[in-house]
Amino acid sequence: MSDYGLIINGNKIACDNSFPVINPANEEVLAQCPIATKEQLDDAVKAAANAFESWSKVPDEERAAACGIIAAAINDNADELARLLTEEQGKPLSGQGSRFEVGGAGAWASYTGSLSLPDKIIQDDEAARVIQTRKPIGVVGSITPWNWPLMIAIWHVVPAIRAGNTVVIKPSPYTPLSTLRMVEILNGCLPPGVLNCVTGEDELGQWMSEHPGIKKIIFTGSTATGKKVMSSSAGNLKRLTLELGGNDAGIVLDDVDPAAIAQGIIDGAFINNGQTCAALKRLYVHESVYDELCTKLVEAASNVPMGNGLDEDNLQGPIQNKMQFDKVTGLLEDAKANGGRVLCGGEIPDQPGYFMPYTLVADVSDGMRIVDEEQFGPLLPIIKYADIEDALRRANASESGLGGSVWSSNPDRAARIAAQLECGTAWVNSHGGIAPNIPFGGVKASGIGIEFGEEGLQEYTTIQIVNISKAAA
Repeated sequence: MSDYGLIINGNKIACDNSFPVINPANEEVLAQCPIATKEQLDDAVKAAANAFESWSKVPDEERAAACGIIAAAINDNADELARLLTEEQGKPLSGQGSRFEVGGAGAWASYTGSLSLPDKIIQDDEAARVIQTRKPIGVVGSITPWNWPLMIAIWHVVPAIRAGNTVVIKPSPYTPLSTLRMVEILNGCLPPGVLNCVTGEDELGQWMSEHPGIKKIIFTGSTATGKKVMSSSAGNLKRLTLELGGNDAGIVLDDVDPAAIAQGIIDGAFINNGQTCAALKRLYVHESVYDELCTKLVEAASNVPMGNGLDEDNLQGPIQNKMQFDKVTGLLEDAKANGGRVLCGGEIPDQPGYFMPYTLVADVSDGMRIVDEEQFGPLLPIIKYADIEDALRRANASESGLGGSVWSSNPDRAARIAAQLECGTAWVNSHGGIAPNIPFGGVKASGIGIEFGEEGLQEYTTIQIVNISKAAA
């Protein structure tokens, strides 16, 4: 097992205590992860605060260039990071797995370097010249989840650094190792203290949310934990960006060609084994195409090679952890007990690891757990509807509002219906696609704030107005 330590002020720091990190493909201990103390968190925040004094004054073009250097370092170490990511997260190396994630992290870092927030002239007349400028906030606390540990870390860290902030990041205790290693690598690209990494169990996130030296928290994870982060952050009125859970609905209209859309629906539902906040999690299908689409979906979802992600032939890995595995299998059993019809999948292999094949369940309805709760795994409920207004009402009844989609042979018609979905992003004839230039965020209980693009970069700044009176002159 490799030697892992906290990364504070550019140094690897040993800890007295650790906890095991489990490989979900075989349930064996992969490595021991250090547990940071409160004092070590204080050290990390202090290092970040000291670094902020100089990093916030670095010329804008140098901070932009640093993003490119970060991207190059990720790309140069892609093989190592991808393998480690597969071992601790479970996703395959191939397909839209670990290599895809690491490549996306590099691309996101590179694009973020191209963004800028120039001063804006609000007024310039005989009375006054008024300039709006954006300033970095200070120390940013990043709390990341276990589903896309490296990609989401970059989503948090790089815009913060680009805007002139410094960072203390805490990865999920389920997947801390790849983040620790990436931060260690990136410290070769940045001044000491600009990027620090602390690891531990759940209490560490609360300590960060409460810490008076951290001026902003960005958190990606469940709505329940997001509420706790928001409450804990109230002590010093931290700025917040919260990207929280989703229960994304897709609505299939009566004019579709089932064969043409089936693969797109499966891709949208089961990217990252369904462990994605903005994956398709409820599929409402018009009764006129319901049976045919179910048949085509089974064809697209069946016989996907599943197993240890280190095997290049596998395109589906395990569910990441035992707790999530038990939740997903529990939702499936509840659906079956209430009349749900399993179209494909559902069998749990008699072998180590948290494996479950892509599973489609038809003849379910709102009010059942499999529909009302976010599955966050390889499980998709298919719900029949007759009236589009009823489908919209049911899609919008969820407290979540991250994403949604409409599927139709008439994109204009679909776009009009998609505009009625109560969600941050509405896709037409696809689901879940994101890009670094397109703002992304949720409504309702799916979060606060925006990531990506210029709007996402703004979240790491405060506005200052410089009001120059011309009266005296």
